Amino acid sequence: MHTARFARFVSLAAVALFAAGGCSSSDLPKLSTVSGVVTLDGAPYPNAYVMFAPAKGRPSEGVTDSSGKYELSFLPGVKGAELGEHKVSITTQYQAPENPGSEPPFVEPLPPKYNVASTLTATVTSGSNEVNFDLTSR
Repeated sequence: MHTARFARFVSLAAVALFAAGGCSSSDLPKLSTVSGVVTLDGAPYPNAYVMFAPAKGRPSEGVTDSSGKYELSFLPGVKGAELGEHKVSITTQYQAPENPGSEPPFVEPLPPKYNVASTLTATVTSGSNEVNFDLTSR
């Protein structure tokens, strides 16, 4: 009885130590918060996937809400983006139809210059960054 209880305690302690050994804040690069608004032809653009990709390192991403606002996350639960220059891409999030086959195939409404052939860039500096994107459909 005591041996089983001790073994369970040791197992739980090992799991707790392993979980605590994950990414610590000292393992992360310097990050700053980044938020903004995406518009298309002057109107807020909802359900857009926004990605900031540094030349080296992990990209940060966010999704616009119904008013076109986004906030970047570096990791789940970790807000921000690495400091420095970033290539930015913006794509429309695919919303699966309720009845598959009832709608035509998804076609990205944003021009390639904002995503697959993006010309967008942004510089993330120390502190809070507001980066807005005024996109056009042409």
